[in-house]
Amino acid sequence: MMDQNSNTILNMLSDVKESMAALNEKLERVEKRLDQLGKVDSIEHRVTSNQIDITDIKDALERMEELQVARVERIATEILEASAKQNEAGVASVQKRLDTHLLKIGRVEEDILILQGDK
Repeated sequence: MMDQNSNTILNMLSDVKESMAALNEKLERVEKRLDQLGKVDSIEHRVTSNQIDITDIKDALERMEELQVARVERIATEILEASAKQNEAGVASVQKRLDTHLLKIGRVEEDILILQGDK
């Protein structure tokens, strides 16, 4: 059960890593395009002729980053909550088993004392 959950967590982390890599590639392409814009003599003319507002590009990049961060935080929270639930269930199970064994040990000690008293 723990291995399956660990695999699930690893798969989720792998998906997050792949998403972040894809976002990084997109950001690099946007940076390259912005660098090309910087090489143009008149950036204003280029922006006006293409009807592109640099502020819109910046806002779009910030929104993309915010969404990615929110997604990573949500996934991390889900992973932590799932792990906590699994750990709690495992600890409860171990505690029940220990209690059972302690009761058995107590009964055996009691039987030993009774047998010693009979001698």
